[in-house]
Amino acid sequence: MEPRSITAVQSRLLSLLDEVLGHDGYGSIHIDVRLLKKGQKEVIVDCGKQYRYVVDFVPSVASPPSPSAAIPR
Repeated sequence: MEPRSITAVQSRLLSLLDEVLGHDGYGSIHIDVRLLKKGQKEVIVDCGKQYRYVVDFVPSVASPPSPSAAIPR
């Protein structure tokens, strides 16, 4: 499975949400996200059927808090 863009996942989610909201009854959407090899995530959207996507992502590097910010005044 080759990597797709995040917009493909967002588009599928919006489409499924429209279906669930338009349905005359109960509906649910479940989203699971797993880390794969470096720089990729697997996104599984489950709404009766499962849609699987592998997307590229850039991990954000959190900078440590500065020592002066941790000292209350």
